Amino acid sequence: MKPDNQGRIGPNAIIRIHESLIEQRGRECAEAVFKQAELPRYLAALPETMVPEAEVIALHQALRVELGVVEARAIGRDAGRRTGDYLLACRIPKPAQWLLKHLPAPLAAPLLLKAIAANAWTFVGTGRFTIEPGSRPSIRIDDSPLCRGAQADVPLCDFYAGTFECLLQTLVHPGARVTETQCAAQGAPYCRFALSW
Repeated sequence: MKPDNQGRIGPNAIIRIHESLIEQRGRECAEAVFKQAELPRYLAALPETMVPEAEVIALHQALRVELGVVEARAIGRDAGRRTGDYLLACRIPKPAQWLLKHLPAPLAAPLLLKAIAANAWTFVGTGRFTIEPGSRPSIRIDDSPLCRGAQADVPLCDFYAGTFECLLQTLVHPGARVTETQCAAQGAPYCRFALSW
């Protein structure tokens, strides 16, 4: 059941961006991005609990302002992969991981997607998450906080794509790919992620 804390997102959306910035661009760049987002307090102590979705929106906007869209997308995707690694290490039970890894991909993928959907409240805030069924299912996010209010010529929800791809590659098929095929920032009615393996 979705808790009453609508408009909040798990701290990985901030922690993993910080990690990626430090490793790939250095501490000075991380400081500039977090100050641009008006989140300098996280430079001293990263969050340990759910954060207001407005902070995640501001952080992704600041990434694009400070680094440009191309580099912001790369940081977002890397931070998403780091989030996937964290979920595998700390949140997804080992027996469930073992089961998914030993099932054929067409059976494992729907089970994993169902689990992701059940926990979507932790990463989409007030957005809406839907699995679109099919021989190759896709993910739909309406009102994605990652691109909310943004306009771009390219998709911007790379953090989600990186997270989903990491989980699919580890638990479903090593050749799995996740591609955001449409994004609200490009004028689409919602963000859509195509899955393949």
